[in-house]
Amino acid sequence: MRLRIVHETVYAFDPPATGAIQTLRLTPRGHDGQFVVNWRIEVDHDCRLASALDPFGNIVQSFTTEGKLDGLSITALGEVETHDMAGMVRGQSERFPVAVFLRDTSLTESDPAIRSFAQIIDASAPSDPLSRLHALMDGLHDEIAVETTSEETAIATFSAKRGDPRALAHVFIAAARHLGIPARYASGYLFRPEATEPAEMEHGWAEAYVDGVGWIGFDPSTNLCPTDSYVRLAIGLDRVAAAPVRGAAYGDWSAVPKVSIRVAEAGASK
Repeated sequence: MRLRIVHETVYAFDPPATGAIQTLRLTPRGHDGQFVVNWRIEVDHDCRLASALDPFGNIVQSFTTEGKLDGLSITALGEVETHDMAGMVRGQSERFPVAVFLRDTSLTESDPAIRSFAQIIDASAPSDPLSRLHALMDGLHDEIAVETTSEETAIATFSAKRGDPRALAHVFIAAARHLGIPARYASGYLFRPEATEPAEMEHGWAEAYVDGVGWIGFDPSTNLCPTDSYVRLAIGLDRVAAAPVRGAAYGDWSAVPKVSIRVAEAGASK
């Protein structure tokens, strides 16, 4: 599938900011199942985008602007060719030993409730690793309602029994790590043919490591392993490490950006 993506992030500063610094993980990498046809990032102020790779191998652009700012607009857009790999991530360089992804963060810590849930699901699942992970995904999909909330931590999301896809991914990661399975967070985009309005946030899911197979994606919000409807942006121990846009404005620390994400089949009528 060939997907066209337009991801806009717009800040409004009141009072005006005196400058801004931004770190962007808005450029997808190619791998088996994902070929970046074309991609660019546009900023509506004069700046120089400096590119690098972060410790996880994500493509990172950063920039600084100075002077009075009433607003700031960042747009990433392009086309990506995707193929269904049944969730498997192959053909991409891995920088860290797998054991690194057993490390908890404040967003992916588990508590007794998550640990008990994970153990009950695991005990009733077939013993092979893939079946255990599918059972965990199935269980979380049934246990937690997909809703937009302000909660991000695995503990708060599991307690509330509701959360957005990114928060559900944190719960999956927390549970998998408790079971001794390396797991990490992936940010990206999801093509929903039925969507009539732009999304207000990026999509997020989990990836778990299976010996002899490698990394495989699991999305408890849809109860699917990523298909050709998914575009993978960045990875990290949690959502913060893979966030598409992070930054600050001098003189106004409370500005919350408005995000608009459109994903469509390339060439499809508007």
